[in-house]
Amino acid sequence: MSSLQIGGLLFLAMLVLMSLRVPISASMFIPGAIGYWAIAGHSSLLNYLKGLAFARFSVYDLSVIPLFILMGQFATQGGLSRALFNFANAAVGHFRGGMAMASIYACAAFGAVCGSSVATAATLSQVALPEMRRHGYSGRLSTATLAVGGTLGILIPPSVPLVVYAILTEQNIAKLFLAAFIPGLLATVGYCAVIWITAKLRPDLAPAQPKQTIEKRLRAFIEIWPILAVFVVVFGGIYSGIFTPTEGAAVGALGTFAAALFRRELNWQTFKNCLLGAAETSGMIFLIFLGADMLNSALALSQMPTNLSDWVTSLEWSPLAIVASIIALYIVLGFFMDELSAVILTIPVIFPAVMGLDLWGLEYSDKAIWFGILMLIVMQMGLVHPPVGLNIYIINSLSRDVPILETFKGVIPFLASDLIRVVFLFFFPSVTLWLVHLMNQ
Repeated sequence: MSSLQIGGLLFLAMLVLMSLRVPISASMFIPGAIGYWAIAGHSSLLNYLKGLAFARFSVYDLSVIPLFILMGQFATQGGLSRALFNFANAAVGHFRGGMAMASIYACAAFGAVCGSSVATAATLSQVALPEMRRHGYSGRLSTATLAVGGTLGILIPPSVPLVVYAILTEQNIAKLFLAAFIPGLLATVGYCAVIWITAKLRPDLAPAQPKQTIEKRLRAFIEIWPILAVFVVVFGGIYSGIFTPTEGAAVGALGTFAAALFRRELNWQTFKNCLLGAAETSGMIFLIFLGADMLNSALALSQMPTNLSDWVTSLEWSPLAIVASIIALYIVLGFFMDELSAVILTIPVIFPAVMGLDLWGLEYSDKAIWFGILMLIVMQMGLVHPPVGLNIYIINSLSRDVPILETFKGVIPFLASDLIRVVFLFFFPSVTLWLVHLMNQ
């Protein structure tokens, strides 16, 4: 049996287990362990297993993940999402569709201190959804806006999947954060453009609201200063070299904790909830790491990554056509897997093949950064397109009166905006890399 056949069987076994609702970490670990045993024998498998956990968890860079997650937990429990939405709504809510745009802006800002799509969607929905429905916004537009707005949580730094990508590919986390800013801003602008067009074509779906007074706007702005301060300190410190991303995550967690205390939104119970939530999410991510490590080790023994890389480079296709095919593959993966699991599973296999291609004459580091951002944008789409659409189900659980099919219909124009952005960044990598090169001068 060839290596590609063995690898195919392992992937198939993983998908079967996932379809049976086996936890994704186990869905990766079990086929990986069986494949490793079949290729190398039980003694080699046991020898590998005894050092697997230490080899993975002794990596210092992994400590940045629970710290950024804890930062997001404090931001969620500290009422910062409400302050962000109130300010954005005070600024643009009087425009037709403005309240939906305010939700997008609030999601983008909250993503800058959260780093999780699911947390961004769930938290902002509890604040923005009742307000939009109360002011006459349609259920389809309201739920679709918050579902796609939540995806900004994994694109605008800090982003946990981006941190994981940096660790797996040995890239600079700060550079990847910089590279994500412009695509994140483009996503925000694109989503607001979709809302504006929708409101123009169907004014009844997004009625305008009375303009708020300058005093109310100023009061709303004062409410968000802790968030601005945390953002400036954390990312200003990282990009100026004052501290590392891991130290920045620790400072950010402390800053959001202080902000939540200052706003009197944090008590002993919510503090414990923050610690427990961060521990549960971190544990889930680290278990996925172990499962992916086991599966990728079995694939490495089968020589599949090497053979796949050689096969890709030997194709007579153009390098851009190969990368476009890989992007299409990630869109399909988004039907079945969340973005974090897909990154952990596929990058050790696909990344070497992509790095062996000549893409726009980019240097190795630029190529790795550009591909990582492009891949993350595509995986971001997986959070809102069927059949999985995790953010859709989260929003649906908070708005039972809106049929889930209506929300799926509502996200279609936003997905069109995502596709335009993917094509644009695919053909113009300098847009993604501009801030990175600017900071390196």
